[in-house]
Amino acid sequence: MSDVKISRALLSVSDKDGLVDLGTALAARGVELVSTGGTAKALREAGLQVRDVSDLTGFPEMMDGRVKTLHPMVHGGLLAVRDNPEHAAAMAAHQIGAIDLVVVNLYPFEATVMRGADRDEVIENIDIGGPSMVRSAAKNHQFVTIVTNPSDYEALLGEIEETGGSTSLAFRKAMAAKAFAATAAYDSMIGQWFAFADQHQKFPPMVSMTRKLAGTLRYGENPHQDAALYLPAGPHTQGLPQAEQIQGKELSYNNYNDANAALELVAEFRGQDPAVVIVKHANPCGVAQRGSLLEAWHEALHCDSVSAFGGIVACNVPLDGPTAEAICEIFTEVVVAPGADDAARAAFARKKNLRLLLTKDLPDPRRPGQTLAIIAGGILVQDRDNGAISAGDLKIVTKRAPTEQELKDCLFAWTVARHVKSNAIVYARDGVTAGIGAGQMNRRDSSRIAAMKAAEAAETYGWDEPRTAGSAVASDAFFPFADGLLAAAEAGATAIIQPGGSMRDQEVIDAADAAGLAMVFTGMRHFRH
Repeated sequence: MSDVKISRALLSVSDKDGLVDLGTALAARGVELVSTGGTAKALREAGLQVRDVSDLTGFPEMMDGRVKTLHPMVHGGLLAVRDNPEHAAAMAAHQIGAIDLVVVNLYPFEATVMRGADRDEVIENIDIGGPSMVRSAAKNHQFVTIVTNPSDYEALLGEIEETGGSTSLAFRKAMAAKAFAATAAYDSMIGQWFAFADQHQKFPPMVSMTRKLAGTLRYGENPHQDAALYLPAGPHTQGLPQAEQIQGKELSYNNYNDANAALELVAEFRGQDPAVVIVKHANPCGVAQRGSLLEAWHEALHCDSVSAFGGIVACNVPLDGPTAEAICEIFTEVVVAPGADDAARAAFARKKNLRLLLTKDLPDPRRPGQTLAIIAGGILVQDRDNGAISAGDLKIVTKRAPTEQELKDCLFAWTVARHVKSNAIVYARDGVTAGIGAGQMNRRDSSRIAAMKAAEAAETYGWDEPRTAGSAVASDAFFPFADGLLAAAEAGATAIIQPGGSMRDQEVIDAADAAGLAMVFTGMRHFRH
């Protein structure tokens, strides 16, 4: 069997969008409409003939509407295999009429949770009868058409029109797949709410997390890899997927990954003086905070102008025209900011391939949550790295205490280092990164690479000395040996900030004292793999 004629339809929806038009179109083709509660009322108010489901079942809706469709007269009409003689005999013996079309969408559980309803109201918005009908109809898609989303009403009516009042098996299969995905997502959200919001379980024994397809991407990290963007269902942080793209090509997988790294770092400076972050391959290559955005851009660029080519730029304040003009002087893939004035938009408009993304706000860098990493055979789950320190948390471990300016530089370098791939070393001076060493297998090499980049910048811009001279240096984890610290001292650093906690801490402290350095311990590590 392929095409199935639609003679009777059961409609029961929470979302009334498009309902009356759908009901009118079905009735015009002679389809009997069966409905419940508010759906039946809406159809009748539109002048349509509707049969109550209670008339079908012989039982009234009861228990505040909790029980209305959970009945053999409904589910028998949905689940019967119509070319099975025993099923047909049972239908005849019990006067069960076939239901050919089910249009159901479920109680608004997600919306109820998101608007902060109390527990009793949340529980009442757990649909029981709806998912049961959806699953019955979807299981028996050989004979029954199931539609769960108003966005599919047009396709349904088009199918009926094309087939002369029927639906094809291919259409019913497609709708069944959507239906099971819808009920799975619905139950997943309920399970998440019980585990995380109601029971406050950090790592429940079983959890499924629903994701909605936002769209496919051109490709993944490499052209031979397919890729797509999914969004979490339910409450979630606003970020790049919710940003307004003003111009430019579609974002690629790598664009999203790199731009997210830039957004997360620049969010550390939200509500503060203008800051600019330049990211390449998910690592910052220049960060600066200044009195104006234009000055911050130039200072960030000077840290590593070679790596900045083809990079991602993020700002913590709305973009102005002069800054946009300056950014356009080099090739930039993506610019992210919480706004842009008309002059900035006009400047970027001349770079048609540049993607300009405007966020409503910057994410809270200290927000709670978890991160996921897929490994062969499993998934790693951990808390977000939202740990933070302030000047009062620092422990001075050297004979010389840092000056007020060195302390500021230490904290700035530390803020950047937590967003650099391990092993991470960041030199900073006066609110500007002087050199960044990322992703090396040992900390000494990261120190040397960062110093090398600072030396190259000095040569490029004709400075008397690299900006590592008189800088503070941050290490994301402890120095296991004094060699990394000594490399930083050779580059001109005068202050060190690091977690501490090594068996050789005293050896490192002694080396710092011998070099006249000031060093503070944070007691907190920030590995980033």
